Amino acid sequence: MRRFVVFLAVIGLIVAATLWVASAPRGGDPALVADLRGDAMRGQVVFTAAGCASCHMAPGATGDAELVLSGGQRFVTAFGTFVAPNISSDPAQGIGGWPLSDLVNALKYGVSPDGQHYYPALPYDAYTQMTLQDIADLHAYLATLPADATPSAAHEIGFPFNIRRAVGLWKLLYLRSGWTINGKLTPVQERGRYIAEAMAHCSACHTPRDVLGGPDRSRWLAGAPSPDGKGTIPNITPARLTWTEAEIVAYFTTGFTPEFDTVGGQMVEVVKNLGRLPDSDRAAVAAYLKLVPGVP
Repeated sequence: MRRFVVFLAVIGLIVAATLWVASAPRGGDPALVADLRGDAMRGQVVFTAAGCASCHMAPGATGDAELVLSGGQRFVTAFGTFVAPNISSDPAQGIGGWPLSDLVNALKYGVSPDGQHYYPALPYDAYTQMTLQDIADLHAYLATLPADATPSAAHEIGFPFNIRRAVGLWKLLYLRSGWTINGKLTPVQERGRYIAEAMAHCSACHTPRDVLGGPDRSRWLAGAPSPDGKGTIPNITPARLTWTEAEIVAYFTTGFTPEFDTVGGQMVEVVKNLGRLPDSDRAAVAAYLKLVPGVP
């Protein structure tokens, strides 16, 4: 019995050590972006498509104040309440002091400058598909926005979800590269896929998730319960979204459905962002949505 207990203890230590190593935060190689130069004008398109202001502006901000990315908006989920941080150009309270490699690590790997896991409330499981050049352009644009010294508020998360190291195990299960919708796509469909699956992270709301918060890719964009437990987010696969591509583009442009209803809820911000993109980008997203397999 004594040997058996020792054996179990040794096995337990080996498993614990393996999990500790496997869950370690890992970023990218800074050398990969050392020679990249961002373009702020192109970065504005990336910023808009990714919806950065929608989450990181102050609660209730309107007009020019939407570009003051002081954070503070609260996002209620089954795992706790996440509070958007300050990502303004302030070097102390925001991200004004970040080199490009820090932004790449945050968006593609979910790792902070001090080597901690970010929670996937930051949708890096989508942003990981972004190109390094687009992130460089975004980095250049963010540097042009106002600085704000408002400190970031802490998330309100209880045990065991407050153990950040465990996020590393979540990443092993769910963080992956590669597209969900594959096959031979036209250039327009590829652009739509890039916007929808990467920058605009449509799946973050429209794809159901399992008990650990991982996306169910077999039901891609098939609708899901709202994270705050109030209502549902609709199925936007062709099984339910039967609008034509032209009608989808019109909705993204005006906020009106073919039935003359108006956009509501969180989609107000999404449509606002899509409406600021070039016409070709809205058409590309519409083409992508018609390509997605229908899920009843």
